[in-house]
Amino acid sequence: MAISTALWSFALVVGLLTLTPGLDTALILRTSALGRRRRAWGVVLGIQSGTLLWGVLTSLGVTALFTASHLAYLTLRWAGAAYLVWMGVRMLRDTFRGLPAEGADDPALLAGTDSFAGGWRQGVLTNLLNPKMGAFYVAVLPQFIPAGTSHFTMGLLLASVHIVMGLAWSTVLIGFARVLHGRLRKPQARRVLDRITGTVVAAFGVRLALGD
Repeated sequence: MAISTALWSFALVVGLLTLTPGLDTALILRTSALGRRRRAWGVVLGIQSGTLLWGVLTSLGVTALFTASHLAYLTLRWAGAAYLVWMGVRMLRDTFRGLPAEGADDPALLAGTDSFAGGWRQGVLTNLLNPKMGAFYVAVLPQFIPAGTSHFTMGLLLASVHIVMGLAWSTVLIGFARVLHGRLRKPQARRVLDRITGTVVAAFGVRLALGD
């Protein structure tokens, strides 16, 4: 397999994966739609930092050893599940707190922390605590490394393709979410968004815990 063929083939696979709605999509849309643009980009770059690290570890063969350890895999899976359920439940819990008067802007939204660092931490934790990302890289990445090439260099190149596609799709998501920002300034709309996102995040955590 030629390097160019490997890159295009891998781009097709991860492109379909990137476009499939999931946890990352929900977090990016929710954060950006609430007007926290710096935090949204922090989430995006945190997710891609995690992707890069998975690519590096896979290229070095570390994740192959990690995946071979059932105990290590279970530990990471349960830690990831607990984190996602905690994050989802916290979102749902906050929606049952007192709301501002009808027609008023949500002061919590207007005064919310728009922290790039906070978004980055959330993004990278969400990515790294998902053992399925590691399993995907261990199973898929080696299939696109042509014989005779450096595993580490080619692995980083493939991971970079994944990152570029993720950044491009995230830009589209953030742009779309900004259109919704005006409507989501109202507390009732924000409550609906947080309940949807919280349910999605918690459901991913439960699904991860059950090993589905």
